Amino acid sequence: MGKEPGGRVTISDIAERAGVSIGAVSFALNGRKGVSDATRERVLQVADELGWAPASAARSLAGARTDTFGLVLARDPHNLGVESFYMRFLAGLESELSRRSYGLLLQVVPSQEIEIATLKKWRRSRRVDGVLLVDLAVDDPRIELASEPGALPAVVVGDPAVAKGLTSVWTDDATSMRQAVQYLVGLGHRRIARVSGLAPFAHTHIRDEAFVEEMASEGAEAVLLRTDYTPEAGASATRHALQSDAPPTAFVYDNDVMAVAGLTVAMELGKRVPADMSIIAWDDSVLCDHTFPTLTALTHDVVAFGAHAARRLFDVIDGAPPGAFLDSTPRLVIRGSTGPV
Repeated sequence: MGKEPGGRVTISDIAERAGVSIGAVSFALNGRKGVSDATRERVLQVADELGWAPASAARSLAGARTDTFGLVLARDPHNLGVESFYMRFLAGLESELSRRSYGLLLQVVPSQEIEIATLKKWRRSRRVDGVLLVDLAVDDPRIELASEPGALPAVVVGDPAVAKGLTSVWTDDATSMRQAVQYLVGLGHRRIARVSGLAPFAHTHIRDEAFVEEMASEGAEAVLLRTDYTPEAGASATRHALQSDAPPTAFVYDNDVMAVAGLTVAMELGKRVPADMSIIAWDDSVLCDHTFPTLTALTHDVVAFGAHAARRLFDVIDGAPPGAFLDSTPRLVIRGSTGPV
């Protein structure tokens, strides 16, 4: 079974090389059930090796656009549903895309491995004009993928240190964390807990490092508590810390829902906020304004952040050189949950 006239790789070529049926190739390339994971991976690998692309991809390579951006979120959908950050970020993306009559292809997947497979599939099919990469790890394999010849245009939503030459849109989390620590130390807190998110994420590492360094420079004791961003994990970490022999007097949470959960645990344990315990939430939201007491938070305009990321991806597609673009430095909004020891 040879190539079609003109040299375009066909599914018959892939089937012959992979040693499977044409039907199995069709199922694998279209993400349908009916083939094993091993067969699917083999077919996708052979398709990559042969440089296969469907007819729609050939048209895109010839210059046509799909008028669509792609975003893959490798998150547990149940956890994603309670976290306000991405809802607001997506709203910002859509505000800019709709203004230009573009659409967003969004997929939520359970792992980074499946995310990478999805990005490769989009590259082969030219299903989207460009992609946004979020939740970057310190050494993230998606950066190498996005830097390969023929890769889809990409914008990293994260610190330029992990973007490695790709265009990035970022917030200065390190400066914000230092300001939060300085504020709490200024109130007299000497043992402060940071209730952080997932350890592999680069922004977790950046915030951790700034927290530990600033606490050391202030001569205060840092407590790092790892979670998965869920309210359940935030509550568990708070309870464990408050019931320890030396409980912290202040907590900095990596998102709003964990901060609310921490406030609930404090009330259950008879802790007065802020008299006995101060709370700061990262990523301010409407939740922070509707608790009692209201929550002090590090805030920035996440909707504007999403729109900014979309604009930079349009620039990349139009041939703009790579750049690192600081969107904002989250600022501290003082409310009722922080006070002197």
